[in-house]
Amino acid sequence: MEEQKKKNKYSIIVPTYNERLNIALVIYLVFKHLPDVDFEIIVVDDGSPDGTQDIVKQLQKVYGEDRILLRPRPRKLGLGTAYIHGLKHASGNFVVIMDADLSHHPKYLPRFIKKQMETGANIVTGTRYVTGGGVHGWNLMRKLTSRGANVLAQTLLWPGVSDLTGSFRLYQKSALEDIISSCVSKGYVFQMEMIVRASRKGYRIEEVPITFVDRVFGSSKLGGSEIVEYLKGLLYLLVTT
Repeated sequence: MEEQKKKNKYSIIVPTYNERLNIALVIYLVFKHLPDVDFEIIVVDDGSPDGTQDIVKQLQKVYGEDRILLRPRPRKLGLGTAYIHGLKHASGNFVVIMDADLSHHPKYLPRFIKKQMETGANIVTGTRYVTGGGVHGWNLMRKLTSRGANVLAQTLLWPGVSDLTGSFRLYQKSALEDIISSCVSKGYVFQMEMIVRASRKGYRIEEVPITFVDRVFGSSKLGGSEIVEYLKGLLYLLVTT
């Protein structure tokens, strides 16, 4: 397994918008937890006005421009297109997508890699909703909303995974390219559509329990409009998959 790990390269796509206070720590933790892994971090920044890109440029001087790739866009263009943009620059045969706000702890990355190598899975997804997983820092209302959204989606879509709306995942690059080309959703629904499409296409999906930690610095970008968007997306997937 160690030999196989050495042959693999992992492209870690991190979309950012106003993550100046978080991005340095996220990158440090990735390097800390993947000491013997060939990887690159692709930061897709959507024109953050807070200086996120300046911090990334400083980090490039420390870690090297071959390990940290800054691939900015001029303005906020959505989460789904950020992954597509990052994927164009990915040189690895595996791709990780994760948030920049420390809600996805890089300590789980070795577990994702180990699970993929043990099972041969096309996708490994982090889940909050199995034994060993959970959520830290959310109030009861947000926990119930998230859990309810997942239960609703499970009931209607039968995707075969326990956490549809999570966005911490490891993909075989070829599988991600195939799945992403058939997705039409934007924003937060994109995560759900990707895993449902993957399930329908017959890709093998494995899960790793994670604890999702609410962002420490900055403000959450999830609001009422995203909940409406989610419900619309759920109906769309119900009709089209």
